[in-house]
Amino acid sequence: MADDPTDAPGDDVPSWLTDLVRRTYGDLPPELARYAGPVPAHARGSAVLVLLGAGVQGPDLLFLRRSGALRNHPGQVCFPGGSSAPGDGGPVGTALRETCEETGLDPSKVRIAGALAPLNLAHSGFSVVPVLGWWGVGGRIDGDGEEIVSVHRVPLADLADPGARLLVRFPDGHLSPGFLAGDVFVWGFTAALTAWLLRLGGWERPWASDRIEDLSDARRRYGGGPPP
Repeated sequence: MADDPTDAPGDDVPSWLTDLVRRTYGDLPPELARYAGPVPAHARGSAVLVLLGAGVQGPDLLFLRRSGALRNHPGQVCFPGGSSAPGDGGPVGTALRETCEETGLDPSKVRIAGALAPLNLAHSGFSVVPVLGWWGVGGRIDGDGEEIVSVHRVPLADLADPGARLLVRFPDGHLSPGFLAGDVFVWGFTAALTAWLLRLGGWERPWASDRIEDLSDARRRYGGGPPP
């Protein structure tokens, strides 16, 4: 499920994170089955930055909440990222540029651990490359006030808490991972990618897989944008 990085990660990237990237090679995650398979030639290129840091409770993940006024994915919690631009030089450049634009994060503070294989978001016509990065202790960053209204560093321990896990039933009937961590409700592609990395990294704990909620009900109850 990953492409070998073109550059070796820096010495300041934790060994557990580089090991995690290596474990993605050749893995066929059931969590991402909906997004796997050949990417159509007409798909628009994009990338997201899966940014891990050293939080006070252990490693954490960076999530952004999109404005409810946006036409696409209003109110959803997501990883930073967006569409590729001609001057990006590849998915890593796209992920870093978009993160900087959305949060003001200095790209020089991020160390890249590796880029995964493209995933196909057929419903939106995008090909998405997840880029795994590390920013150590990080620091305070904010949303841009337009597209991004809030920024959240969520400990992996909170995401792995069995009480934070659920399955979300989409209108077409398929089930997908979901997370409730504090005031953050993560679902869809972002949650599927998070669930895979938790399992692969050994953080996943046994949880009640019979906890299933319809997406429309969950979004009304927990936020994450208007029901579809």
